[in-house]
Amino acid sequence: MRKCDILFWLLFLPIVLFAQDFLKKDTVSNLAVIKYKVKGNQLNFTPEAPLLNQVSGAPKAFYSYFWEFGDGHYSKKKTPVHIYEKKGNYKVKLWVTNHYDSGKPPATRPQTISISKIFKEGIDIASMSDDFKIQKNREPIPEEKMVVTMSYKNTKNYVTSGKLFFFYNEHKYKDNNFEIINTRTHYNEKKEEEIEAIVYANDVDKQEKLYASLLNEVEEYPIQVLDSTRTDLLKTIEESKNYYKNWSIFNFDQMNSNDERNIFFTLKTTPEMLKDTSAIISIRGVYVPDSSYKNHKVKEMEMEIVTSHDPNKMSSNGTFLNYRLVRFKTLKYKIRFQNDGEGPAKTIRLETDIPRMLDKSTIKVLDMYPKCEICPKKKVNYSCLDTMFTKEQIIFTFRNIYLPGSNQKNIKEKDSTKGFVKYSVKFDKDFHKKKTSSGTAIIFDKNEPIITNRATTRFLPGISIGAKAGYNYYPKLKKSNSYFVGATVSPYRSYRWYWQVEWLNNMHFYDDEIISTEKNIGLQASQGLERISVSKKNESVNWEVPVLVRCNVNNYFGLGAGVQGDFQLYKKQETTILTEHFSDETKAELLSSKIDKNRDTESFGNLSHGYLVEITGGFSRIGPSVGARYVFNQTARENYWQFYAIWKF
Repeated sequence: MRKCDILFWLLFLPIVLFAQDFLKKDTVSNLAVIKYKVKGNQLNFTPEAPLLNQVSGAPKAFYSYFWEFGDGHYSKKKTPVHIYEKKGNYKVKLWVTNHYDSGKPPATRPQTISISKIFKEGIDIASMSDDFKIQKNREPIPEEKMVVTMSYKNTKNYVTSGKLFFFYNEHKYKDNNFEIINTRTHYNEKKEEEIEAIVYANDVDKQEKLYASLLNEVEEYPIQVLDSTRTDLLKTIEESKNYYKNWSIFNFDQMNSNDERNIFFTLKTTPEMLKDTSAIISIRGVYVPDSSYKNHKVKEMEMEIVTSHDPNKMSSNGTFLNYRLVRFKTLKYKIRFQNDGEGPAKTIRLETDIPRMLDKSTIKVLDMYPKCEICPKKKVNYSCLDTMFTKEQIIFTFRNIYLPGSNQKNIKEKDSTKGFVKYSVKFDKDFHKKKTSSGTAIIFDKNEPIITNRATTRFLPGISIGAKAGYNYYPKLKKSNSYFVGATVSPYRSYRWYWQVEWLNNMHFYDDEIISTEKNIGLQASQGLERISVSKKNESVNWEVPVLVRCNVNNYFGLGAGVQGDFQLYKKQETTILTEHFSDETKAELLSSKIDKNRDTESFGNLSHGYLVEITGGFSRIGPSVGARYVFNQTARENYWQFYAIWKF
């Protein structure tokens, strides 16, 4: 028995060990590993990333990198060299983003670096050209993490203490787009919990003006974002609170002149994040360099919701629009591109679709990179952006520029290989409420075009309230008079198909057929005749609730069909019985007559239903129109015609 046990374990144990090793390898198959070489306090970092899964038909796949060294510094290089200035333990983090790859970004595990001796001093080189900036390591994808870096610099000639504000999750979106899961500070910045507890300085630093600039001008944001000076801090904070749901506040102290510092935020994009891959969202930072003054700077960074990290993309701020207010809305589009070649591009052509609902004559170029002037009509030799229109497109052409390729030798900064065009356009005077989309073909020099995604513009359904009144015609009822008034609810100015719900208060007056019966009766000396006639007058009040599916054939005619519920609110019936006696069957002599009347009243009576079809003519989408409807009753009530007038608002 013991020999069998030993033989069993000898056979089974290698299988268990192999399975464990296989599972371990499988769970970490999509892992990027941090490799490094130590030379005293200087470290050379190298990433070891999995092989890329090239997307068929796309440019060559590649990785971009974001290193966080654990001491407040970062790098976007693939193989950075970093010198630590102080002894201690530092947690190094790496984020790797895949481009033109069909998989997910590889995960990474932080590495803890121990620095015990300082052999080499770091070279203090100022890297910030501005005193405040916000940047990200990748575009947001639902349920994916990203890093936002808020960098600030003391440009004054004295030591300062100030504040930083970080605003996120715009009020205009119902669901939150971001959740901060980690914040990393390295210079003793202290977080404040309540924005109301801030004490604002009253003075303005007139020695040095801080210019407010935004990376993206939000139309609903009432501040004049391009004003030269921002000195009303309280107003800026209040307006930011009105535009964003969430915020974080930090105090910093004892910042030397020309010092640069960074705060790192790890944001997790929520599952409820907008799934529209052409939507633009934003975050905002406010920098108060000196708490003694109200001078401050504002930066806003726009981001595009994506499903993959493709640098060639088109986006729009017109994802969901209110059709009632759309005439006052200016759409903004942004076309991003990246040169993935092995050499620089001198000519870049962007062939962009313009939906018919937009007025091409209102297009304005708001910003671009590479920065250049708009081309004049005559041919020039300097760098410029040319614009040309076709029937359905606008063509932007960068001429005489130098945009390096990402695979070009000696290119260390991938961002230098990227460019964009941002433009605005207004709606035409007359257009239908239809979903539209726009895409761009990007052509570098004489290469094959790269086709972007489609930036989609949709309209919110909106609500249209209508007033309705008319007459019901019952062909088989005697002395029938039926009138109604009511209201309708439907989406605002639907283009073709839409639903409509109505409430109608219907008053109906009609007579039943007179029923007469005759019989011979014995009188005193002869045979007589008795006739009994029964007549009924009816009066009722009904509530009708039709639910329809309608189709606008064109601007003037529409068709509809649906079901209808009918609830009898009140009914009164007056019965008149006329009894007449005649001397004989010839009815020549009326001997006597008698009238009896009685009334029956019913409240909250029967519930019935039916089907209906209709046609309308007039202004089919908004305004007045008339219609005819035929109702097929499925109960004892008669079928009837309905003729009406309606006005939709």
